[in-house]
Amino acid sequence: MPRKPKRKAPASPAARGTSPEPYPSHASPSPAQCLAVRDALLGFHGFPEEFAPFRRLRLGGRSPEDCSSDSPPPPSPTVLDGIVTTLLSQNTTEAISRRAFASLKAAFPSWDQVVDEEGTRLEDAIRCGGLAATKAARIRAMLRGVRERRGKICLEYLRELSVDEVKRELSQFKGIGPKTGWCVPWVKQKTLLWICCKGGLVACVLMFYLQKDDFPVDTHVHRITKAMGWVPVTASREKAYIHLNNKIPDDLKFDLNCLIVTHGKLCQTCAKKMGGEKSKVPNAACPLASYYCVGEKLQQ
Repeated sequence: MPRKPKRKAPASPAARGTSPEPYPSHASPSPAQCLAVRDALLGFHGFPEEFAPFRRLRLGGRSPEDCSSDSPPPPSPTVLDGIVTTLLSQNTTEAISRRAFASLKAAFPSWDQVVDEEGTRLEDAIRCGGLAATKAARIRAMLRGVRERRGKICLEYLRELSVDEVKRELSQFKGIGPKTGWCVPWVKQKTLLWICCKGGLVACVLMFYLQKDDFPVDTHVHRITKAMGWVPVTASREKAYIHLNNKIPDDLKFDLNCLIVTHGKLCQTCAKKMGGEKSKVPNAACPLASYYCVGEKLQQ
């Protein structure tokens, strides 16, 4: 008598590409809390200028203040151009990394030429950016992996994928997996480059480059959300990322992330509160003062 085939066990959330909720009993933040904090920070800072180009991309090229604008949307760099620029940005300034990228593109009109070249021309082209040998090896390995998997060196297909699909795709390529500490800079402000480098490459690519609804967790986001009680005080950045993305409404993620990062960099009261023993009580002028008090009660 033929044996019945064994039934496969249901795929775990991790196997399906979705991480399990690390803090199922932690209710915060609620959608109302997210909206209130977004509005408080927006009223205090306005929308950060360094993130405005990405915001216009998300709005189809229009400014939120001028929805009737007929001006064309700002040009969006290719995904690959951005990732390579980012790989070049390690241990250097954005201005120098862009100079290295321009030199690379002048020496190699196509990405296939970068992969096929066996000498030191790639190193020579990016030498002005420092760590030329290391960066050249990483760039070439990443590009080769894209060509081997896709048949051509192009990542524009990512724009048509879901968030989980993009994460799975990028995790396949050496140097740009989910734990890589780089992201894609575009505008020229140093603030954005620093934020992206600290926030994780995949999450930042999703939010800034692909206009997906994702919530990167950089140092400022990590500290401020802990202080507000949105994540436990013991939460790692990886677990905070999962929890906050599960809790924060998609339509608030972009603005809220940009505003929290900006506030973390500009508010000296918050910096003192989260960085040392002095100034434990936030100044009343800080728009998050009351939220910190709530957060401290939640953590007790």
